[in-house]
Amino acid sequence: ENGLWRRIYCATSYCFHSKRIDFMKILLPVDGTDLSLHETRFALQLVREGLKASFVLVNVQEQATFYEIVTAQDPALIENAAYEAGEDLIAPSARLLTEAGVPFETAVASGEPVNALLELIELHHCDMVLMGSRALGPWRRLIEGASTSRKLIDESPVPVLLVKPPQDR
Repeated sequence: ENGLWRRIYCATSYCFHSKRIDFMKILLPVDGTDLSLHETRFALQLVREGLKASFVLVNVQEQATFYEIVTAQDPALIENAAYEAGEDLIAPSARLLTEAGVPFETAVASGEPVNALLELIELHHCDMVLMGSRALGPWRRLIEGASTSRKLIDESPVPVLLVKPPQDR
């Protein structure tokens, strides 16, 4: 079972309790990297150009290993450490959205990334996913299998928008 923790931030005075859709709700997986910030900046560009959107910033942590579970004095310590690590990785993107006055929520999940993201899409009633793509060459794709973004495109009930890495990479 995937663990899931959630906090809601409202960077503006908007409330999202009504059933009327005033905003597109977009799931934005982030991991604190420069590429993740590039994706967040792309999302903000869409908002600046007129897209009415709120975001769900998510980070998916690896599930604890069997060894970690067995040797932990308190399993809650592992869960808390994963949650805190996820929040730390979300923080840079959250800062950008807060500075721009764009409403967002955060969620930290654990488990297999595609399954966790699919659960979060349903849980948050997201209308779209915006995420980065990493270019796997044919040999790496053969060895590693499909990327998370490719799997999500195939399985997602909502559209998935892939953001290419910056050209200078």
